[in-house]
Amino acid sequence: MDQQELEAYFHSLDRSFFIDNDMKKYAVLDTPLPIGFGQTISQPSLVLEMTNILAPEKDSKVLEIGTGSGFQTALLAKMSAKVYTVERIDELMKKAKVRLAALNFSNIYFKVGDGSKGWLEYAPYDRIMVTAAAGVLPEDLVSQLAIGGRMVIPIGPPNLQELQLVTKTDDGGIQTKTVGMVRFVELKGQYGWDGCC
Repeated sequence: MDQQELEAYFHSLDRSFFIDNDMKKYAVLDTPLPIGFGQTISQPSLVLEMTNILAPEKDSKVLEIGTGSGFQTALLAKMSAKVYTVERIDELMKKAKVRLAALNFSNIYFKVGDGSKGWLEYAPYDRIMVTAAAGVLPEDLVSQLAIGGRMVIPIGPPNLQELQLVTKTDDGGIQTKTVGMVRFVELKGQYGWDGCC
């Protein structure tokens, strides 16, 4: 799927479908909205931008950290071969599962757990999308990234983070590039904000 096809699919998605509280009426706005449990659905333009930066391909195996509402998951699943998505809040995962099943996706695998640890069982991944902010680059996720793979992750203190594109080189080295400034909720776990920011 090229960028034009991605954008067409993105604009065909009804964001209100992914929101089930009184914020639903604001779904058309390009702004993050609360979805409960201290979590948010990201602003649509940022979801599209991060997907473009990640650049999944038709045969990509993708790890998503932070299923949330399932909005980002839907884009990744449309563009990729398989998506393995991890969410720490069981209630959010259950709702996302129902939504994504209603959209007829059969290439998404769900796990409730500590996303900062990734999903080792199915590693390595061609692409990793992290939709929560880490205080430092998570070594567990880096180790699960395939050679030539790409990871998009917000890194930095609570109020403002650098959106980083992390690539794994042919020799297993890591290259990082800042592609923007963002503000996300915390990636809970050992790579969160405690003691580092």
